Amino acid sequence: ENGYETGEHAPGLKLGGCGAYKAAHHIIKTHAKVWHSYNNTWRREQRGMVGISLTSGWGEPVDPHSQVDRDAAERYIQFHLGWFANPIYRGDYPEVMKNYVGKKSAQQGLGTSRLPTFSVQEKTYIKGTSDFLGIGHFTTRYVLQKNFPFLQVSSYQTDRDLAELVDPNWPAPGPKWLYSVPWGFRRLLNFIKTQYGNPLIYVTENGVSETLQCTQLCDEWRIQYLKGYINEILKALNDGVNVRGYTAWSLLDKFEWNKGFSERFGLYHIDFKNKNKPRYPKASVDYYKKIINANGFPNPREVTS
Repeated sequence: ENGYETGEHAPGLKLGGCGAYKAAHHIIKTHAKVWHSYNNTWRREQRGMVGISLTSGWGEPVDPHSQVDRDAAERYIQFHLGWFANPIYRGDYPEVMKNYVGKKSAQQGLGTSRLPTFSVQEKTYIKGTSDFLGIGHFTTRYVLQKNFPFLQVSSYQTDRDLAELVDPNWPAPGPKWLYSVPWGFRRLLNFIKTQYGNPLIYVTENGVSETLQCTQLCDEWRIQYLKGYINEILKALNDGVNVRGYTAWSLLDKFEWNKGFSERFGLYHIDFKNKNKPRYPKASVDYYKKIINANGFPNPREVTS
């Protein structure tokens, strides 16, 4: 969306209403081709696995008793995670996505939907092309219904007919988009379990950034974020979700899209102004080391000893 619709990221194309869908369509087909290539040529010898890593937030209905809000929250997830996961695990785009984009396209007088279609052969070729599902997850939104008039310029955002809200009480230590809402992760993981047949999951990205340099390296809020989100993963494991591994994002401060070096996700602080780029451990390093050593939350007495 950012690369082919809003132009915010490279390659900077502003193909409103269709660019993101076309780019995603090619990504999904290319992924399937790579999976089949490995499956046919290398799997027998190497016994490896090929999967895909998808980043998704969680959408929670503003009013859980309102069917309209529940439907809007479902659309939020289907237009986000389901856009890519549904073809791979179920053989086609989510029905709600096809319906909404198709309806909006017809209202614009277009002969065909702006959402591309897979042929029968492509659906068969794509379905099942993932030995594991990588999940990147950072934050949650409350979601409610919002109708966008069809005369408005079409876009991925307006196709969904929803609005996103945040709770002002949610901690937001970093950028404006990243609020700490641990309970959303457990719900997302259970959604994946239910929707896609409880696939093998590796958490490939989960973390929080700061926008201001913390010269004292005292990122207590990052420790609380990691603690909260990892705890929800453990709850999901008890729910029967097939989570195999976890990776904190990220080891080092690094170049962050169009934010450059100003947004810092790292457990290690990097002095970018120094020619040698020295690295300094933040407080979260010691905390995360203990989690790694214990393969979970350590017993306090074990830490002391």
